[in-house]
Amino acid sequence: MKAVELLVTNPSTLFASKSPTHLTKSSRFFTIRSSLPLSSHDASTGLAERPWNTSDARLVLEDGSVWRAKSFGASGTQLGEVVFNTSLTGYQEILTDPSYAGQFVLMTNPHIGNTGVNFDDEESRECFLAGLVIRSLSRSTSNWRCAQMLGDYLAERNIMGIYDVDTRAITRRLRQDGSLIGVLSTEETKTDEELLEMSRSWDIVGVDLISGVSCKAPYEWVDKTKSDWEFNSNGKDGEPFHVIAYDFGIKHNILRRLASYGCKVTVIPSTWPASETLKMKPDGVLFSNGPGDPSAVPYAVETVKEILGKVPVFGICMGHQLLGQALGGKTFKMKFGHHGGNHPVRNLQTGRVEISAQNHNYAVDPASLPDGVKVTHVNLNDGSCAGLAYPALNIMSLQYHPEASPGPHDSDCVFEEFVKLMKSVKQNA
Repeated sequence: MKAVELLVTNPSTLFASKSPTHLTKSSRFFTIRSSLPLSSHDASTGLAERPWNTSDARLVLEDGSVWRAKSFGASGTQLGEVVFNTSLTGYQEILTDPSYAGQFVLMTNPHIGNTGVNFDDEESRECFLAGLVIRSLSRSTSNWRCAQMLGDYLAERNIMGIYDVDTRAITRRLRQDGSLIGVLSTEETKTDEELLEMSRSWDIVGVDLISGVSCKAPYEWVDKTKSDWEFNSNGKDGEPFHVIAYDFGIKHNILRRLASYGCKVTVIPSTWPASETLKMKPDGVLFSNGPGDPSAVPYAVETVKEILGKVPVFGICMGHQLLGQALGGKTFKMKFGHHGGNHPVRNLQTGRVEISAQNHNYAVDPASLPDGVKVTHVNLNDGSCAGLAYPALNIMSLQYHPEASPGPHDSDCVFEEFVKLMKSVKQNA
């Protein structure tokens, strides 16, 4: 790569037919820098390389469609389920959400990468998603918090990405046909037919994805929401409560919000026995978000069953689905799921509408739930169950993310509700 510098005395003369013959006092100087491979050549053809990327990647979907694209991040071949996310911001939080394990995330917002990445917005210890699909990759960043370019960030974490692909057309296909299994590849030696066969020979349904994202040993979480980002200080000066959080793929901001509300938080692995949890004498138990099919983790359902009725519990996303199954209900795979930071939800208890962040491909069937279990929230896009409560057993749950990461903040009050539930149970014990 060679840097080219042009010395320009007056911008208006840059594209003039004649060069200026003299300099005046009003002449202005500035330098244009460009890093282009001006003299590199392809030895096999003797031709100079183009100073821009060419299509070097393919996304092959199980329906037989082949989408040519340009690659960034890691190279190779990767399988995953393709889902679309409608968030306008927060791509770094999405990249580090463990609930995306086994999936290619297609961003419907066309311009991605313009804020780079920073290391304060990580929602887990690594990226668990299978790949990123975007329309336009920003080659420059304009954010004071930027610490690294998106492409370099993904390459270091061995995550594949593609751009210059028609994300609108793919999204319409997913909305029509449902989520599809796909293969991302930069390997020219693999034919389209081979990649298609790979996509049709793999399925995400029935696969335990939780065990690959959960922590391996218990640990204490102490970090609160930083003062720069704190937006709600109500109800945080009361009695501290000990919360045990089952890590099915938990996001860091869920833990920060619990700590900010005064809770002492202990995080435990997904396989931690219920008997050991109860020995720790928690005031409440959180069943976290996580990836995949709740029916693929019967051990987690059994753990939930053993804890119900012993202490107050709060389920988020995967935790909500596991609670539904533990109560005797059924879950089902949605056509293309809910993924994005702009889903309207009605709180049936208050009538209030919240704009929520969601990320799930499965839902609880409310008709399968026993008497006494109440649907507390409904997704206004499709009427699906978005929250449950069972007062007799001190249970509450949400099918979406209340922790405001990447946002919005509408549902943060649910953490205060959980604290009030633990307080009520403790006072009445």
